[in-house]
Amino acid sequence: MGQKVKSTFVVLNDKGLHTRPSTELVRCAANFTSQITLSYRNTSVNAKSLLGILILAAERGAKITIEAIGPDAEEAVATLLQLAKNRFNIKY
Repeated sequence: MGQKVKSTFVVLNDKGLHTRPSTELVRCAANFTSQITLSYRNTSVNAKSLLGILILAAERGAKITIEAIGPDAEEAVATLLQLAKNRFNIKY
């Protein structure tokens, strides 16, 4: 099963987790074999599902819990936290 790693990040993007940052997140999460889950306001979704992430409707300042289970869980969480810190590589 691999290890279980859990952490949180705050959405820094002005428009929250809308389509573009969500697409970047899915693209990044897809590189890992671990099962990655994002949780916000009692809703948990698969981080590899664009529709799932959009369902969270996370606005700027939202605190998202990220949990990964699998062989590359630690690397997956660290990479996604860095992506969130970099505003999902979106500059506007």
